[in-house]
Amino acid sequence: MLSEQVVFLVVLLLLWEVGADVLRYSIPEETESGHFVANLAEDLGLGVGELAARGARIHYKGNKQLLQLTRETGDLLLREKLDREVLCGTTEPCILHFQLLLENPVQFLQAELQLTDVNDHSPEFLERQMLLKIPESAQPGSVFPLKTAQDLDTGSNTVQNYTISPNSTFHVVTQNRGDGRKHPELVLDKALDREEQPEVVLVLTALDGGVPPRSGTATVRVEVVDINDNAPEFLQTVYAVQVPEDSPVSSSVVKVSARDSDAGAYGRVAYALFQGDEGAQPFVIDEVTGEIRLKGALDFETTRGYSVEIIATDGGGLSGKCTVAVEVLDVNDNAPELTMATMTSAIPENSPETMVAVFSISDPDSGDNGKMVCSIQNDLPFLLKPTFKNFYTLVTDGALDRETRAEYNITITVSDLGTPRLTTRHHVAVQVSDVNDNAPAFSQAAYTLLVRENNSPGLLIGSVSASDRDAGANAQVTYSLLPPPQQPDVAALVSVGQLYALRALDYEALRAFEFGVRAADRGSPALSSEARVRVQLLDANDHAPAVLYPPANGSAACPELVPRAADAGYLVTKVVAVDGDAGQNAWLSFELLKATEPGLFGVWAHSGEVRTARPLSERDAPRQRLLVLVRDHGEPPLSASVTLHVLLVDGFSQPYLALPEAAAAAEAARPDSLTVQLVVALAAVSSLLVLSVLALVAARLCGASAGGGAGGVGGRFPGPLLDVSGGGTLSHSYQYEVRLTGDAGTGEFKFMKPISPNFPPQLSGSDVEERLSIRNSFPFS
Repeated sequence: MLSEQVVFLVVLLLLWEVGADVLRYSIPEETESGHFVANLAEDLGLGVGELAARGARIHYKGNKQLLQLTRETGDLLLREKLDREVLCGTTEPCILHFQLLLENPVQFLQAELQLTDVNDHSPEFLERQMLLKIPESAQPGSVFPLKTAQDLDTGSNTVQNYTISPNSTFHVVTQNRGDGRKHPELVLDKALDREEQPEVVLVLTALDGGVPPRSGTATVRVEVVDINDNAPEFLQTVYAVQVPEDSPVSSSVVKVSARDSDAGAYGRVAYALFQGDEGAQPFVIDEVTGEIRLKGALDFETTRGYSVEIIATDGGGLSGKCTVAVEVLDVNDNAPELTMATMTSAIPENSPETMVAVFSISDPDSGDNGKMVCSIQNDLPFLLKPTFKNFYTLVTDGALDRETRAEYNITITVSDLGTPRLTTRHHVAVQVSDVNDNAPAFSQAAYTLLVRENNSPGLLIGSVSASDRDAGANAQVTYSLLPPPQQPDVAALVSVGQLYALRALDYEALRAFEFGVRAADRGSPALSSEARVRVQLLDANDHAPAVLYPPANGSAACPELVPRAADAGYLVTKVVAVDGDAGQNAWLSFELLKATEPGLFGVWAHSGEVRTARPLSERDAPRQRLLVLVRDHGEPPLSASVTLHVLLVDGFSQPYLALPEAAAAAEAARPDSLTVQLVVALAAVSSLLVLSVLALVAARLCGASAGGGAGGVGGRFPGPLLDVSGGGTLSHSYQYEVRLTGDAGTGEFKFMKPISPNFPPQLSGSDVEERLSIRNSFPFS
């Protein structure tokens, strides 16, 4: 159906065809309804059924349906009985104009139907009795005008002749007036004698020209009066005046004047409308002053002019006559009329040059008052195109967009050119139907969703939203997942629309993933768009710190060696730990929880370095046990701990010393060897002290005699063992492996080969102090 309308509208705009000839038909008035007028198909040379196929219709001004068209046969019939006098009044000829509209293709044909008059009205005198006062001095041949009869018919069917009843005194003569009407005049045949016959009664008959003729009668009573030898005379035989049709009732039209040379009653003049048809004419005259006034409204569109005859009668019965020609001037008192022929209330968007309505305009006024201009609002995408004899088409000016505007209220304004201008407005509501011309649009081109790991399955993690500017099914949006290549199975992770996590997510296994979402409407064809979604996992503190060094099962076997000569800030070891989490959850801090001697060691809170907090002393136990706590910054925080074993040595490493537990077991097994060991250790220390003193003296002597001693085994041994480089546990010239044998009766040193030579550069005292100050500034926990 929509395609047929579009084809019809395009044809209407491109193929306007107007018939060159006017179809004219004629029928008598008062013909019964259903009467056959003509066969339009035959007159137009069209085949049977072609009028129906082309959508023929009859259009008459004002949407009056006086005629009926049978499309299948082409017969034009009367819809109702037509009265010529009602439709046209006195206008002759009586022609009804109508149009034949063919819609496919569009063609307008002008046609006329003329109503011919039938003799259906009889002449009628408005006054059934007339009174004439004729002086007895009237001469034979004197003429006395009589009042005419009215006949609503026209042409030959109106009044054609007057007759009078047979008598020997008068006869009647029928005269033609300037407007084509006939009026009777009474002619005196012989002198009157009032004393012999004071009154004569006659019967006046009016006959029309119909077949058979119709007639009407009136009584004429003639009174014979005394002699009055001067009849009234008007100053003008014809008064021509112009009266606007909007003149108010009782307004003055003109003032007529007649003079009578007689004196007394014979010289007093009384004025009257000669025809006596006061009921038919909207005028009244003052019988004393002769002023004519309006007693009813004038209508230029109904009657454009009047011919009024005025009679002036003196007291003796003599009279004079004049004519007042009244021309009704048109004023702009009729607003234009708009008649809608066809209209389409809904049109599809994106369809250019689409017809919305076909209508005609008319104005019964004349001149500029009847000239019209037609317009619509300037800010609307529509145009008015004139087509045929005040017919217009309303069409779209280009394609419409429903998403921009779905409804238009068009006001068709028709104004005439009169003063003041009158205007008629007709409102047309046009709906723009939707076409699927908009793809769904996401609110964002890319979405980023943050989800904390270890979520519960089925958790709502977010949503994507797309909107479609179309309507109905064209705006219904469905969503689908578009997993990218080389990505995890997104369908197993989330569901689309409202995005739900289908299983628990692990930040350490999958930190982020991306997928596409397609939004498609239900139009035909369907339109779609895509958006990218990135799911970023947030780390949860679900991993405790893990200590890499020292290993938890190896710290006892590998103790840390620290020389007793180490100063404050000496680096003992470094605790290395990692955390499987990220961010703040992986930030680690180190804390010394427990130590054999509190205050001797400290732990660097951020690096895990274990350093001496003060210089070592002989009172410090040779074996130290430190418990270090590693804690992350998660919420809640998780932690781990590790135990460090530190061995304090006097300048040498002791890798083969027995652990505290092993030594305790040995002592428990051999309680008698402890004393021997103490004695041997004391003797060894004393011997070592003596030898050291001797060696020192010898070295000084050799240095004094040689000017400088060569370095060697017998050379000067360095002073206190200080860690001035911060690079290791011991940093003197050589590091030896020393084993103290504790067998009974024996006490000896076993000197091993040096593990690695270390020849540090000579440092000045200021350099040593500077390095010591830097090391002492390190914070400990």
